[in-house]
Amino acid sequence: MITKNHSTLSQLFLPHLPKTELIQYGLIGLWTLAMIMLPIAKWILGDDYIPQVVSIALMFQFIAVFYIISSVWGIKRALITLGIIALMTWVIEKIGSTTGFPFGGYHYTDSLNPQFQNVPLLVPLAWFMMLPSSWVVAKSIIGESIHPNYRTVLFILMSGLAMTAWDLFLDPQMVAWGFWRWEVPSDFSSLTYFGIPLVNYAGWLLTGILVTLVIRPDRMPSLPIKPLLLIYAITWFLETFGLALFWGQLGPAIVGGIVMGGIMIWAIRNHLNEVST
Repeated sequence: MITKNHSTLSQLFLPHLPKTELIQYGLIGLWTLAMIMLPIAKWILGDDYIPQVVSIALMFQFIAVFYIISSVWGIKRALITLGIIALMTWVIEKIGSTTGFPFGGYHYTDSLNPQFQNVPLLVPLAWFMMLPSSWVVAKSIIGESIHPNYRTVLFILMSGLAMTAWDLFLDPQMVAWGFWRWEVPSDFSSLTYFGIPLVNYAGWLLTGILVTLVIRPDRMPSLPIKPLLLIYAITWFLETFGLALFWGQLGPAIVGGIVMGGIMIWAIRNHLNEVST
């Protein structure tokens, strides 16, 4: 009787999904819960605990993305992908924080730890956590009807754009939390977006394009669209309403919400149209 009741409850409350997908969505749920806890932790514990809670939330997202990738590409390919992204983005961040190229002049504070050569180790992981979702967004937008030669170029470019859109939220928020600081010059390059040099976004676009060009995920087995697109959508939702309602950054919330939200809607609509046909 207990076994029968348990089976009935499972059918009622658990979706009919393969075990792998249940784990994927379960990990995404844990990451989302950790992100929701961030403003709550600020109210209860104070600003000093923001870096620790952010680090915990990022680790949940890292685990979710790594599991999603490895479930399709395998552990070896997932580790290689992680290694390439981590190495390339760490080197670019090190060059950037030392020379000002390609993001503009900035430096990391000691808020995010551990660090290696003054670059927080969470930063390369953050690139890994969002790039696969950007690849899925790009694939959904570009589709399969375009000539293969143009499709490759557009995929790589759109991957960089989808990744850069996230930073319309991220940089203003991280600077407000004191994770890094910008050194804005007095010449034409001093044009800013809510205090962030505009050249930073050219650097993000360039980095996203370079990493995607090296990894070439479009040549590998297709990544699962739904969970990675869901991560992109949840990120958009949490950043848009979080910055507007909890962190006092209405400007970045509006601009990021429109740009990243537009890209997200474009990808979801194309994906749904492709599925329906």
